[in-house]
Amino acid sequence: MAALFGSRVRKLRTAAGLTQAELGALTHVVSTRITQIERASGARPTLELTRALDAALEADGLLVDLWPYVYREAFPDWSRAFIELSERAKVIDQYAAHVVPGLLQTEAYARAVLGLDVMLSGEHQLEERVAARMVRQERLASPDRPALWVILDEAVLRRPVGGSVVMREQMQRLLDAATQLRLRIQVLPFDQGGHESMGGSLTLLALPDGSEAAYTEGSDYGQLIEGTDEVTRYRVIYDRLRAAALPPLMSLDMIRSAMEGNYRGANVPSRSERRRVAQEQLQQSGGRGLRRDRRRGARPRPRP
Repeated sequence: MAALFGSRVRKLRTAAGLTQAELGALTHVVSTRITQIERASGARPTLELTRALDAALEADGLLVDLWPYVYREAFPDWSRAFIELSERAKVIDQYAAHVVPGLLQTEAYARAVLGLDVMLSGEHQLEERVAARMVRQERLASPDRPALWVILDEAVLRRPVGGSVVMREQMQRLLDAATQLRLRIQVLPFDQGGHESMGGSLTLLALPDGSEAAYTEGSDYGQLIEGTDEVTRYRVIYDRLRAAALPPLMSLDMIRSAMEGNYRGANVPSRSERRRVAQEQLQQSGGRGLRRDRRRGARPRPRP
């Protein structure tokens, strides 16, 4: 696909009577970058550069339409079919066993996770994959965004991928994302014990035609399941995980607790500091102070 993309750029450039240097000047890159694109060598073009090329060559969206097929080549073969289906799914249900799902990752967290792949050919391939992951997230802000339900294993919150600063930013991203109407986040705590999806992550996709697909993934493998009986079995597994996980509000409390306890920064107030400020505010307003009893519906404190 990169070769096809490069061929189209070359034909459009020639038809427009432009040299590589002139096209580079129009798109704010050096001429050697245009040479790399046309020869399908070096790093693949970013979406931003693709849009610039499309406008400069008056391609009427052709290059932009080709770009998703180019960037998918940055991913292993076994994940491309899943990416294609997920881009069409109306509902996405995910259980994440080890890391935050790609649709909710910050750029720094994505770089830290993708950088762990020992099969990476170099820095340029890492940046390709990071850029592709960030582009996939654009659908969450589009009018046809899917309904997304995410269950995070507690291990996702506790494992410091990329260091404290990266994790603090990632935890805040989860808290911010949870305010979206079509997104729900739950946490499956360690004390729930073993379950049927301990081997890896699980995603269920509901497609526009009413069919469903399941996708299981580990560190170096992925499997797309489309058979009705098998998908139904994975749906049952996912529903059990959802039932065992903390409710959404309690889950957000656990995410905050992880952020404060494990990845605290100067801009994150501690739990005791928040309690002190709340007490002062209640006293100033004539309140009775914070209740310490656990009435029905009170949230239990997450385990440290």
